[in-house]
Amino acid sequence: MRVFFSVGEPSGDVHGANLVRELHRQSPDIDCVGFGGPRMHAAGCRLDYPLAQLSVMGFRGVFEHAGTFARLLFHADRCFRRQRPDALVLIDYPGFNWWMARRARAYGIPVYYFVPPQLWAWASWRVYKMRRLVDHVLCSLPFELAWFRRHGIAARYFGHPFFDDLANQRLDAAFLAQHRIPPSATAQGGAGDHAVTSISSAPSGQNLIVGLLPGSRHSEVKRNWAMLYHTAARIHAARPEARFLVACYKEDHQREIEAFLRCRPPLPLQTFVGRTPEIIELSTVCVAVSGSVSLELLWRGKPTAIVYRINPVYRRLSRFVLKSPYICLVNLMAGEQLYPEFLTDRCESAAIAAQVLRWLNEPGETAALRQKLTALRRRVAQPGACAQAASYILKTATANRLRRGQRDDPTNHG
Repeated sequence: MRVFFSVGEPSGDVHGANLVRELHRQSPDIDCVGFGGPRMHAAGCRLDYPLAQLSVMGFRGVFEHAGTFARLLFHADRCFRRQRPDALVLIDYPGFNWWMARRARAYGIPVYYFVPPQLWAWASWRVYKMRRLVDHVLCSLPFELAWFRRHGIAARYFGHPFFDDLANQRLDAAFLAQHRIPPSATAQGGAGDHAVTSISSAPSGQNLIVGLLPGSRHSEVKRNWAMLYHTAARIHAARPEARFLVACYKEDHQREIEAFLRCRPPLPLQTFVGRTPEIIELSTVCVAVSGSVSLELLWRGKPTAIVYRINPVYRRLSRFVLKSPYICLVNLMAGEQLYPEFLTDRCESAAIAAQVLRWLNEPGETAALRQKLTALRRRVAQPGACAQAASYILKTATANRLRRGQRDDPTNHG
């Protein structure tokens, strides 16, 4: 059996990798191929193009890479025509993936959407595309099942695959031990830790850590980092013992943030690449750009302010197209705002810092939030989504291949 993947986001690369591993575990001779990222490649998927590393957002990004997308569609069409995979698995990344679904449907290849785009949140008219182009929607959020079925779409709910990854995470004990001890002098990061020299050091004997998570896309870092920096400055002015650890997704992000810091007043701040789980674990509270990382923050029970800065035009448009009361996955799962949200077109550092300081200064409020997060985790954060999804894909794709074989069999006159 051959399964073709189309994955265009770093978070999708994580989900795709876990799904590939499960497909190989349940069907060792399966051939997984397509567009994805380095984690999928490491899990055994043969990559024709590292689409997850492109991670394009917005009209401008799509326009700039239009040629690349056209070439990938041509390549996929040729693969669908010549190799006839048994299934196309899409993970999020609407826009390009709608075109992939169209090409697969033209050749009778069943289309699976694993972690579907949040049609219920914005631009809900796209549900008609989903109904027309996708055979199987594998929901990742509990309330999605009823929404998709209400719109006439064949949907299944297996849970969110991010919890599969979190259940298998192993933190670096040496890194945790190193940073649980407050630095008495400017910290020096070793090459193995991907650290850079701290801008300054926190007062000895204090170990109040605030985690800053500026996003996994270059555009997110560019739009949100200045607001996170000014938030940190306000927090530090009120609580001088606070230190700040920045979780950079890529070295390019780290270099951009470091260039910004060199032109600003110093703060007790360090940046790291590839240390997001450890930074979340070490932090008392966090400030994070909205995304899948909110599920990791839930998993570790961290009070977090969720931010997302967009340009003024998009902010005005969001009032018309955004149909969901929240942008954060944790709040959507909870049905209430556990994590304060700051969807904005301007710097909201004063309000964000005020929220963080409230958690730091009012232990009772923080403890109550942690209890709610623990209860929500017990209810929704169960691993196993990828195993169930893999089983479903193998079962239904095999059945479809048998039916197709019967139709194509010239001796079958039934």
